[in-house]
Amino acid sequence: MDNNISHFLRLAAEINTPFRIHEPLMVSIEQLALVLCCTPRNVKFILRKLEEKSFIHWQPGRGRGHISELTFVRSVDEVLEDALQELIGRGKIKQGIDLIGLPEVNGPLKERLLTMLNKQMGYHSETESTEGLDVLRISRNRHMQRLDPSCVYTAFEAFLISQMYSTLVTYEPSGGRFLPALAHMWEVNETYTSYIFYLRKGVRFHHGRVMTARDVKETLQSLKDRNSPALWHFRHISGVELLGDHRIRFDLSRPNRFFLHLLSSIYMSVLPCDVEFSAEKPLGTGPYRVMNLSDDVLVLAAFDDYYGIRPLLDRVEIWYLPDQRASERHYQLPEVEEFRPSSEPCTNNSIDYPALGCRYILSNFRKNGFQHNLHFRQAMRLLYHPLALIRELGGNRITPADSFLPWRSRKSTWVEPSLEQAKQLLDLSGYSGEVIILGYLRKKDEREEAEWLQRRGAEIGLQFRLLDYQDYNLKEIMCQADFVFAEEVLEDDWQWGMINYFVNKSNHLHVLLEDSQRDRIEQELEHFAELPEDGRCRLLEQMEDVLRDNAWLLYGCHMNKRAQLNQSLFGLHTGSFGFLDISRLWIKTGFQ
Repeated sequence: MDNNISHFLRLAAEINTPFRIHEPLMVSIEQLALVLCCTPRNVKFILRKLEEKSFIHWQPGRGRGHISELTFVRSVDEVLEDALQELIGRGKIKQGIDLIGLPEVNGPLKERLLTMLNKQMGYHSETESTEGLDVLRISRNRHMQRLDPSCVYTAFEAFLISQMYSTLVTYEPSGGRFLPALAHMWEVNETYTSYIFYLRKGVRFHHGRVMTARDVKETLQSLKDRNSPALWHFRHISGVELLGDHRIRFDLSRPNRFFLHLLSSIYMSVLPCDVEFSAEKPLGTGPYRVMNLSDDVLVLAAFDDYYGIRPLLDRVEIWYLPDQRASERHYQLPEVEEFRPSSEPCTNNSIDYPALGCRYILSNFRKNGFQHNLHFRQAMRLLYHPLALIRELGGNRITPADSFLPWRSRKSTWVEPSLEQAKQLLDLSGYSGEVIILGYLRKKDEREEAEWLQRRGAEIGLQFRLLDYQDYNLKEIMCQADFVFAEEVLEDDWQWGMINYFVNKSNHLHVLLEDSQRDRIEQELEHFAELPEDGRCRLLEQMEDVLRDNAWLLYGCHMNKRAQLNQSLFGLHTGSFGFLDISRLWIKTGFQ
């Protein structure tokens, strides 16, 4: 940060509290030297600089040791607002974020500065080339998780990986079919035990090398080498044979009608075999390549040699705003995080859609407590009832959930229970005033529901203590929380999303269930991939019934997602997890 700003803030904090403007303060050079931690000679230099910036007026006293007059001619708010404006005007977003994070910035001032910063989020046409660069800036209020296709488990990171990497095939939800991607054709034998893929020629990785079948084979091997939590899906691959640079065969020990779903998943994002994998420097064949990845920002640039259609946005910047609220109305890709509808007239495009998935509560069976008692879990289910949630909290909670799948929830008959019914179940459990810990992610929707459930519990004598956490530290949650709030957003390929939820070792469900419960799920799903589509659907429904009937999982509401975007933005298409497909966005600059 600018030293002049630091010196001004230190002087204001030490000698002008409460802050007064245009009022002379009696000070000596020696006092200021102590405040600024420098020599008297440097104090005079600093004061001269602050006067040049029109921050203060300095009237020195005559002679050594005489009292002088220091007058603040600008307020702290004015100085910080102008400093931020100058920084963002020069494109120094990182320095602007640091300024907003200063301890002197809080309350209404922080809101004003965030509003100023948010105006720099969104879509810009820059003049760095003769044609200009179209740039999208996005703000985030949590750190980026590791961008590793082998172990990704959060929706936003999976979405970003899909922009950097490609898979052999892709799933088209509207037609329920698979389309060519890195493979332009494939064949399968009659028993579904052998698949051959024919690869495109001339596909380049971001570092320039042409992709071959060996890269595909080594990508699968890397899942095993890095102990991917998704290995369960690939356990029946008995062999992989290279049939040349552009043909590859997968042999399976058991029939697998679901195999294309696996190869279109984020886990089979093809990696280059000649470069050791690095989550800090991802290398794929996707429409965007990584220009910069740090704790503060991820910068993606359009990959000019992309084998498909080059993105129309030239650059995408994703900025992390620490310990403060990222833009809620401007230029966030919709995700499983809060959105506050604008109360102001809006000339922006907006896109609304129900998310595939829902919010829910999980019981933590890895910790001792009343969550092991069925009556207690049933009482919790009545307290956390979807109809009551919608009636009392509203917001983006649009329909009650009895499944991750909205069309299945619509088949349920809904009657809201009384709190007295929950109290009766609580009594049957033997509960007698013990404190129950509710864990939730530090997000608006989860905080609202946790506080709401705490109030409802108090009405029937159930004591909740709330525990919030910033990031997805599942081990910490497992040790502390009795129940955990969560939200699942499924991919467009919902069958893949559901089976992956049940068996993936990195998600909340797997971490919080006991070994016997996990074993039961895996045993019942053992033959899932061998079944035709209707059989797979029935089996997934049966597994949801197990979770619901045993109250291992308490369903809440299906959520509505919204993106509100500048009216010059075109190409609005939702991709997997409901995010806008940034590879298809473009900016219309106005009719001349």
